[in-house]
Amino acid sequence: MTARTTTGQGKLYDSIVDTIGNTPCIRVNRLAPDNVRLYVKAEFFNPAASVKDRLAISIIEEAEKRGDLKPGQTVVEATSGNTGIGLAMVCAAKGYPLVVTMAESFSVERRKLMRFLGAKVVLTPKELKGFGMVQKAVELAQEHGWFLAHQFETKDNALVHENTTGREILADFKGRRLDYFVSGYGTGGTIAGVGRVLRKERPETKIVLSEPANAQLVGSGIPQERGPDGAPSVGHSAFEPHPIQGWTPDFIPLVLQEAIDKHYYDALVPVPGPTAIEWSRKLAAEEGILTGISGGATFAVAHQIAEQAEDGTTILAMLPDTGERYLSTPLFENIEEVMTEDERALMTSTPGYQMG
Repeated sequence: MTARTTTGQGKLYDSIVDTIGNTPCIRVNRLAPDNVRLYVKAEFFNPAASVKDRLAISIIEEAEKRGDLKPGQTVVEATSGNTGIGLAMVCAAKGYPLVVTMAESFSVERRKLMRFLGAKVVLTPKELKGFGMVQKAVELAQEHGWFLAHQFETKDNALVHENTTGREILADFKGRRLDYFVSGYGTGGTIAGVGRVLRKERPETKIVLSEPANAQLVGSGIPQERGPDGAPSVGHSAFEPHPIQGWTPDFIPLVLQEAIDKHYYDALVPVPGPTAIEWSRKLAAEEGILTGISGGATFAVAHQIAEQAEDGTTILAMLPDTGERYLSTPLFENIEEVMTEDERALMTSTPGYQMG
């Protein structure tokens, strides 16, 4: 058995934004049934550690091309965290000021990361949910003449997933089976963009969409009320607070509506929050794969499919971000900061270097 070596990528990068995309599809070994091939697309390999880096660069660069975003103009957006972090990274690299509006219920480390990257974070009351932070961003853009990113409505969202995420999946599974693709939704960009590609290029692949079991907006069948620009005019009646941050705001985004209307998914599978947390922890402890609650949710659905699948089935699940983004959430609530009893017993099993 030879020693592990690396050779470099044979290229140099002009900017951090040039490293976005081309994230790996990684096989799951210990947690997968023996008769199937179960893979995860690890979006935490993006430079700001989430799938939303793709959305961020698309929003900014497409707006630059159209002339909608002027040099030095302030960008403003409502986000639960990952889009804001991605935008903060992109705006820092390109020289745009960024203001983020964010419901106070989302994890503290997210707002700290955005501020660390130079953004300003304006919090909105948690009882106003996602709809409140969106309306605040609109208000600020109108008052100050800022560029509103419109992540939930912009065509630049699904476009980047059609041009990058979907194409990467095609390349990685060229000549190989791909029976299922599993994803949740936040804005709906991933499922819409990848759906366009797989429906055309790999029609045999079944696409599975998931959402929180206690916030089944799509599953309710209740249409979203919208304003003239497609943005929600009111929160969705089926929404309840859930722990899967980044998934399923309290409205159905316009970007997601394309996937609903054009039937880009073959099944809709709800997943309970505690189940998502359980599988995120299992991926970390048994596979060494550190992903957030949303990644645990998509993997839970993929594993459920795997347990019932025929021999040789290949499944790919999206992992949207890193577990480090959830240190202050229920995902880490049972992880001790001090030594456990077992760890203290190990410490005292030898005579030296003991803590008091």
